[in-house]
Amino acid sequence: MAGCNTEPAEGGGDGERPTPKPAATGTLEQLARKAGCDPNVQTDAAELRQANCTTDEGRYVLTTFASDRGLREWINEAKDYGGSYLVGRQWVAVGDPDVVAALRGRLGGTVETASPHHSGDSGGGGSEDGHSGHRKS
Repeated sequence: MAGCNTEPAEGGGDGERPTPKPAATGTLEQLARKAGCDPNVQTDAAELRQANCTTDEGRYVLTTFASDRGLREWINEAKDYGGSYLVGRQWVAVGDPDVVAALRGRLGGTVETASPHHSGDSGGGGSEDGHSGHRKS
């Protein structure tokens, strides 16, 4: 079948399912349009642009980056707070899991999730200098 990539269906059956579509590309405004959002731009800097969006599915934040490295550094820091992230090439959308899933249907991309590293009631207070990863107390 020309022009349609498929991969075997789960469970080893003879059926096939379409492969996920590639992540959308473009400016903040172009991505927002593809997602059905009129972006409310909050940050307009050289390294990143960020907007609040609201669609029928809910609210989310859409951010575009000047570089892949900038995107990855931002995600690595943001994951400390937990959440659901829809990641594309030089962009990320952050929102509730249901909103992120709906956006994936429009924008493609990869869903990444993270649990918060700090519950806020650790009683430690003070500095994070000794933080060494994901240890449970």
